[in-house]
Amino acid sequence: MTTKEMKIFTIEEANSLLPSVRSILGKIQKANRSLRKYKGQAQKAAEAGEHGGGGVLNGTHYAQLVTVLTSEINQLEGLGVQLKDFERGLIDFPYLKDGRVVLLCWQLGEGDELEWWHDVDAGFAGRTPL
Repeated sequence: MTTKEMKIFTIEEANSLLPSVRSILGKIQKANRSLRKYKGQAQKAAEAGEHGGGGVLNGTHYAQLVTVLTSEINQLEGLGVQLKDFERGLIDFPYLKDGRVVLLCWQLGEGDELEWWHDVDAGFAGRTPL
């Protein structure tokens, strides 16, 4: 994705989205926790599917959870937010700093305002205070 296609946030814009992002991440995490309960069943169904069988116990519920997870992830991406780790609730907002794109970094459990940034290739380990 080029910077022309990427949403570039101001700190104020990113901070104003945090309540919505927090809510969306909560739904993503809830759906993911529920999906993990089906992991063994889904794996068995996939293996059986290779031999003409298959099926997941309560497949309708499984499909609904996948739909919710996908929908919420798409909602974040539609805002321009980059989801890095949904289990940790880790997200990034592209931000222009000194003429280059960096990422404002936030995760669930942190405050109501962004406090960290990192270079695009540095990741979470490279977080620096704003």
